[in-house]
Amino acid sequence: MLFKIRKNIERELCACIRNIDKSYSLSKISPFLFQNIKSFVFRKGKRVRPILFIMGYLGFAKKSASGLYASAASFELLHDFLLVHDDIIDKSDTRRGKPSMHKMFNNYLAKYNRNIKFSGQDLAIVAGDVIYAASIQAFLSIKEDIARKEKALKNFIEATIFTGSGEFIELLCGIKDIEKISKQDIYRIYDLKTARYTFSSPLCSGAILAGARNEEIQKLTQYGIYLGRAFQIKDDILGMFADEEKIGKSTLTDLQEAKKTLLIWYAYHHSSWKNKLTIKNTLSKERANNSDLLNIRKITISSGALDFAEKELSKLIKKSDNLLASSGMNSKYKTLLSGYSREILNL
Repeated sequence: MLFKIRKNIERELCACIRNIDKSYSLSKISPFLFQNIKSFVFRKGKRVRPILFIMGYLGFAKKSASGLYASAASFELLHDFLLVHDDIIDKSDTRRGKPSMHKMFNNYLAKYNRNIKFSGQDLAIVAGDVIYAASIQAFLSIKEDIARKEKALKNFIEATIFTGSGEFIELLCGIKDIEKISKQDIYRIYDLKTARYTFSSPLCSGAILAGARNEEIQKLTQYGIYLGRAFQIKDDILGMFADEEKIGKSTLTDLQEAKKTLLIWYAYHHSSWKNKLTIKNTLSKERANNSDLLNIRKITISSGALDFAEKELSKLIKKSDNLLASSGMNSKYKTLLSGYSREILNL
């Protein structure tokens, strides 16, 4: 069933881009803009968010609605919009194995041998904004009850607001001394930046459109929060200990961005004075290197931070399982969602 859902999402994602061009003649306004958006959106991805949206809807709906998969594609477009801006903030030149949006534009501008007053980053910000507008149009494609659509759209917009807020406070946390960061601060960032738009919002938007009761929406929201925290902890562990080929990005990324992950937070608060100083010095470096990474890995293990993170991960998965078990979701999709959640977490 997952294969069929993914296939339908890919088909509708292509159709969404064609419809945007048909509605606004984007390829005529700027073929260059349209082609870059098209190539970026069509890159191979996991499509986690639209898949969860479909599960949230079918888990409560009595029948499938017209435009369901077009609406699901909106969450992939929302994801792409956020990736474009995130790559600019992180100064990342690659995305899904290819040049990031701003890198593509910078490569284009490099052909011109004159002083240009703007950069590829500037162009990418605009392209990201266009993708976000396209995501809202796609969301409205579903033929459902107007009141439900309005409520679900509000949930969709909230996801964007929460994600942006999470990014904002995470950046500010990057300039704070680690002793001033609490566990609650870290989970707040995880909830806002990851859990809401990756898990809670897709599931709840689908369920809202299907007519699920408020108590079911509340359960799905918390279910998504637990899953999002677990996902981020697992990502933090992989980001520090996995091979770069496995995770598709540099294992130095989090250190170079001075991110205060749960691993780093616990390691700092459960280490000797010497190791605390090593952590602080590493986070303050302009460019961390492989030697720094190896030192932080050792401290993470010796401090018990890795064990702590793995225990937190297990607790969160158990909490999410209990919530899902108490949900009124159709048993068929409940089982599908449970299995898919473990697939996402690589369990």
